[in-house]
Amino acid sequence: MGYMKQFDKWLQFKELDTDLRKELQVMQGDESTLKDAFSKNLEFGTGGMRGELGAGTNRMNIYTIRKASQGIADYIAKHGQAAKERGVVIAFDSRRKSKTFSKEVAATLASNGIKAYVYDEPRTTPQLSFSIRDLHCFMGVMITASHNPPEYNGFKVYGEDGSQLNIEDANLVIEYINVIDNEFSIAVQDFHTLQQNKLIDILSSAIDQRYIAQIMAMPMYPELFKTTDLKTIFTPLHGASGSTVRSMFEKMGYSLSYVAKQIEPDGEFPTVNSPNPEEPAAFALAIQQGRDESSDLLVALDPDGDRVGIAVRKGDDYQLLTGNQTGAILIEYLLSNFASNNHLPENGRIFKTIVTSEFGRVIAAKYGVSTEDVLTGFKFIGEKINEYNKSGAYTFLFGYEESYGYLIKDFSRDKDAVQTALILVEAAAFYKQKRLTLLDVLEGLYAEHGYFVEGLVSVTKKGVEGSNAIQSVLEQLRRQPVLEIAGTTVTQQEDYLSSERLVHATGEKEAIHLPQSNVLKYFLADGTWICIRPSGTEPKIKYYFGVKGPSAEASNTRLELFKKEFSAYVDTLF
Repeated sequence: MGYMKQFDKWLQFKELDTDLRKELQVMQGDESTLKDAFSKNLEFGTGGMRGELGAGTNRMNIYTIRKASQGIADYIAKHGQAAKERGVVIAFDSRRKSKTFSKEVAATLASNGIKAYVYDEPRTTPQLSFSIRDLHCFMGVMITASHNPPEYNGFKVYGEDGSQLNIEDANLVIEYINVIDNEFSIAVQDFHTLQQNKLIDILSSAIDQRYIAQIMAMPMYPELFKTTDLKTIFTPLHGASGSTVRSMFEKMGYSLSYVAKQIEPDGEFPTVNSPNPEEPAAFALAIQQGRDESSDLLVALDPDGDRVGIAVRKGDDYQLLTGNQTGAILIEYLLSNFASNNHLPENGRIFKTIVTSEFGRVIAAKYGVSTEDVLTGFKFIGEKINEYNKSGAYTFLFGYEESYGYLIKDFSRDKDAVQTALILVEAAAFYKQKRLTLLDVLEGLYAEHGYFVEGLVSVTKKGVEGSNAIQSVLEQLRRQPVLEIAGTTVTQQEDYLSSERLVHATGEKEAIHLPQSNVLKYFLADGTWICIRPSGTEPKIKYYFGVKGPSAEASNTRLELFKKEFSAYVDTLF
């Protein structure tokens, strides 16, 4: 069906939501907007779906939410009555329409006879992950668009293990969703009636307390929180984590400051251009307050509480750490203290993604701990946790990705910025006793292991044309392998779509034992690596870079050269 026919179908639907009808009326005559909103269905991928709010088949609205929810209901029904009775837990963050969407998910599922557990206030993604296992639910749904701009929202699906659905199950859900031709045909009963009929339960604060109790058992030196003079400022960037983090630190007996203008949930994110702790601008208010209060550490979480960024006092100012740097410090803190307390298992393992720094691997190796690479996406770390918990082959010690996501204890099975925030504060307090800052620790690791420096280039390509252009670039790179970058020979190329590693010197191909993914990675003669992949959640193509040198200056110079040369080459392919 063409986009104009889809538009007419929506316009003629008599029971269409009033606000969406007004949007349709504004769209009339704007061919570009109409085409983008109706030329395709909002894609539900293996990580769920995310898109701009508004009217249309390619937008986040109550009808696309119902369609996705109905597909999940059909998937659950195929697993039998027991799966329906175990039900689904649904959480949402502070974004526009998040609560409305969570109720639509619950009502759609309950209308299919599936038990739905719903939070009444914003909660974090790691709390959703914890809740699935705590309530023994069959699945979970999180309404969030993470750190995207205010006009976006999203829908993430979780399995009974608390991890995002694995690829096989996600593909089955996608099949059920895609066979639904008409999003207006889905019958949804009244939310309150379903609640009265005990098909929908509103969750109490008891589950929050069980989650916090798990976190409070994590610190190795809990007395530090009551005795340290470490000064910390925290901000949830208008997201869902504020009340949970406050409760957590109060119970630990630690007093920290909050950025007052950012502590309450607010989907407009009025004080930041982007509620993303990866962006230096997101720390502006925290840095200003830090200077006034002479704080040692600044901690910022993204809106759904699964990513965390930190800034450390350096003289009269603050230095923001990258996700890779924070990961390195966490690995050193955890493993060194496990070792000194005789708590380091012989089969300990950490997990990182293929675009995460090699810095963590060399630190872990010092303590006899192995590192395993997985594809980008924390679901793959969750899969490994489940696999090794069952087999006993390895003991999970830490999982992380360069994009500020970390997991220390696996009572959550997705990245958990709430538990990480607690351990980062503990680490800062621990090292302050030794007259060290986290920057001192980081510099010591560089001096010991070499200066690992990473970079990222993101190129935005919106709309259908942009998506097609990104696919075309990757196809061209496969047809014409890159042999040299910035005068340095490419020694190996890994293609995660064909699951093959090509050794250029011999022409030999080796198998890669990871799920298929549309990703290419290049290894260069000087130890540099470069990876290119389309974003799974945004209209972007991303280039990742990792270099190692004898000094920070040498590494940064080399990094900028590779970023410039590789970006320029890929630009010629668009």
